Amino acid sequence: MARFGKVLTAMVTPFDESGNLDVGIAASLAEWLLANGNDGLVIAGTTGESPTLTHDEQAELIAAVVDAVDAPVIAGAGSNDTKAAIELTQKADQAGATAILSVAPYYNRPSQAGLLDHFRAIAEATDLPVVLYDIPIRSGRKIETETLLELAHTVDNIVALKDAAGDPSETAYFLSQAPSEFEVYSGDDSLTLPLMAIGAVGVVGVATHWTGPEHQTMMLAIEKGELEEARRINAQLQKSFLYESSAEAPNPIPAKVMMELIGFRVGRGRPPMDSVPDGLRNLALQVLAETEIGKNIDPD
Repeated sequence: MARFGKVLTAMVTPFDESGNLDVGIAASLAEWLLANGNDGLVIAGTTGESPTLTHDEQAELIAAVVDAVDAPVIAGAGSNDTKAAIELTQKADQAGATAILSVAPYYNRPSQAGLLDHFRAIAEATDLPVVLYDIPIRSGRKIETETLLELAHTVDNIVALKDAAGDPSETAYFLSQAPSEFEVYSGDDSLTLPLMAIGAVGVVGVATHWTGPEHQTMMLAIEKGELEEARRINAQLQKSFLYESSAEAPNPIPAKVMMELIGFRVGRGRPPMDSVPDGLRNLALQVLAETEIGKNIDPD
């Protein structure tokens, strides 16, 4: 069994009409996600607009969700400043998080030695399990496999990887060398099925905001060895995967539009993630109509 569950959503962060954090909506959304196919949640990650949240807002958001649900809550607490990442990690710990999600430092592009020191310092600052987040398309720096292996083998509370590096063959090699209890989660919805085939235990998704039931069914098919069924569901999910992010509407803009359709007043993103292109709502309606959740939603 995956320690944090098989299907987790990197949850959007709700803002009110003035752009202020709305923890009441966040709590309601978290409860709804867990009632609709999710086993756990990632809060204040990239989809949760962590770059525009203050440290105090992140702590408040994490605490609100922890209080609202009885499920794993993994707290985004990454930074490209090691000191700031440690501070965020400690705030998330105090807020009651189940685990920490720590992204590779972005923009300043440290060496692999710098990455080792960064993640070790964060892990030493908490007793919570730490999930590394490798997403070179956003961070600008890959956590190389040898670096991941050294951390997995030498730091007891670094227990998992959210893999958005886009290289399943390299992930397969990593898993062949990693400790048997170390877990990999897909961090790229479109690669979840391939990553599950090589040993990943679950997904931290975006489309899982509205496809939690389908993801649970696909995971069950994988567990049963029903490959054709898993392929069928994965094919059905492709429109959702294409919808969730694009050059014109990058994540989390589409997810926020979708959750508004479903009935959650999550608001627009904070600038610069607040520009909603024409036609996105209509596209969301089309995508939602083909999901189990969409069958129970009144589009008007």
